[in-house]
Amino acid sequence: MVIGERIKELRTEKRLSQKELGNLLSVSQDTISLWEKGKSLPAVEYVIALCEIFSVSADYLLGLSDY
Repeated sequence: MVIGERIKELRTEKRLSQKELGNLLSVSQDTISLWEKGKSLPAVEYVIALCEIFSVSADYLLGLSDY
């Protein structure tokens, strides 16, 4: 699943742990883990927040573009 891979890639580039990213989003580390493994998908409000945190477009995060 592209979105999970992108979340993990962007999180590691920013040198954030799953717990740290979870704290920024007010979700648990387990939630971040589930997103990254593709076992769960973030709700729209979290997609928006992730785009803001990582300074990327929703198209990139969702795998619709390569930049």
